[in-house]
Amino acid sequence: MAEEVIDLGKMTRDFKKEAMKIIPGGGNLDLCLNCGTCAAGCPATGLADLDPRKFLRMILLGLDEEATKSPWVWMCTGCQRCIYACPMQIDIPRLVYNARATWPREERPKGILGSCDMALKNASGSAMGASPDDFIFVVEDVLEEVKDTQPGWDELQAPIDKKGAHFFINQNSREPVTEPDELIPLWKLLHVAGIDWTYGSKGWAGENYCMFLADDKSWEHVTRTSIMQCAELGCKVYLNTE
Repeated sequence: MAEEVIDLGKMTRDFKKEAMKIIPGGGNLDLCLNCGTCAAGCPATGLADLDPRKFLRMILLGLDEEATKSPWVWMCTGCQRCIYACPMQIDIPRLVYNARATWPREERPKGILGSCDMALKNASGSAMGASPDDFIFVVEDVLEEVKDTQPGWDELQAPIDKKGAHFFINQNSREPVTEPDELIPLWKLLHVAGIDWTYGSKGWAGENYCMFLADDKSWEHVTRTSIMQCAELGCKVYLNTE
């Protein structure tokens, strides 16, 4: 069977052009040396028969549809190991992000999509849909149990919406929902260190699946809710545990 011959002269390279407009400095996309350093350290190398080098080369050759619609773009973790290793500092992670954004929202991975939509349900920003009232109840209940059952922790605190605290701290929403005992070690560390901190009843969830979904509007909404709560409380440092 004869191999398909691709006429590179007919390719528009529209995706590359648009990506270079969006990525700061153009992302250095035209500087690739094809050295393979990016692929060597990538945890997604080999998945779906792609790696960062192949993905970039496909974009440079104008194979927009084949590159952007590959399931590989959703296997990238966004760890940025490739850009730090690249001698030309090519912004492959941002290119992957832009590729994800070309997918119709309803066709993006259901797990990430569902987690993003759950985070938009209320002001918590929780990917598990836990409300501010749910979070307050769990924190207060766990704190009371620690004080009642663990000698020496009578003064342990887990403040919520404390005005003027130095640190505004977020929490992975899995823990108050399914692993509440996992909240305690962080509280103890902060207590022993004498840290002035608080959770927010709004924006307390530290994860943001809307970012991984490449949904800019929702990503900004979740982030802004959390940042604004920090500002309203007058906290000096925003600390995301994720």
